[in-house]
Amino acid sequence: MKPRVIFTVVFFALGLIIAAVPQSRTMQYRVGADDMLEDLHGKSQFISPDEVAAFLVEDNPVIRLIDLRSPEEYQAFHLPGAVNLPMTDLLNSDYRYLVDQDMMLNVFYSNGSVKANEAWMITSQLGYRNNYVLEGGLNYWAEVIMNPERPSSTSPDEEIARYNFRMGASKALGGDAGAETAPADVEAPLPAITKRPAKKRASGGC
Repeated sequence: MKPRVIFTVVFFALGLIIAAVPQSRTMQYRVGADDMLEDLHGKSQFISPDEVAAFLVEDNPVIRLIDLRSPEEYQAFHLPGAVNLPMTDLLNSDYRYLVDQDMMLNVFYSNGSVKANEAWMITSQLGYRNNYVLEGGLNYWAEVIMNPERPSSTSPDEEIARYNFRMGASKALGGDAGAETAPADVEAPLPAITKRPAKKRASGGC
């Protein structure tokens, strides 16, 4: 699909999401569509599975994983320490303290990226801060963290180190990918975690 077509679809979906947010919730914190589209184009809302795995392996308390799936799906499987906030309850005032704060780094996730992206767009539209999206969702997480593909022995050291990290993370987080050994004795440092400054609330409104 051509980039222009993709952006048209995303922009149209963004308009529908903005229209669906109750007016009383958007009057104070409305975010311009141009600003949000710029964020979408730059993919600044995404946090990679490697970064999330590093947070979990380090037991870093700054991260909070928010599972947007149904309670039944959450009970069947969820990422370690994740809280369940079904998409249908996203705008429930009882849970605003979760998605509108300046202390934690929230990471929305579902099976893929679509639902989490919708949650990010809605909370951004409301001016809520520090919300991000797990890149690829649980499907991509299972592929790259829990069952990483073994590189060849001639692969670059960076690729081998990334594989070794993912193997170690898989073991630490309950996966069964540890049956294979790393192809070379390359140190597996934790991936660099991008420092994300707290976003300011959008100004203006009616």
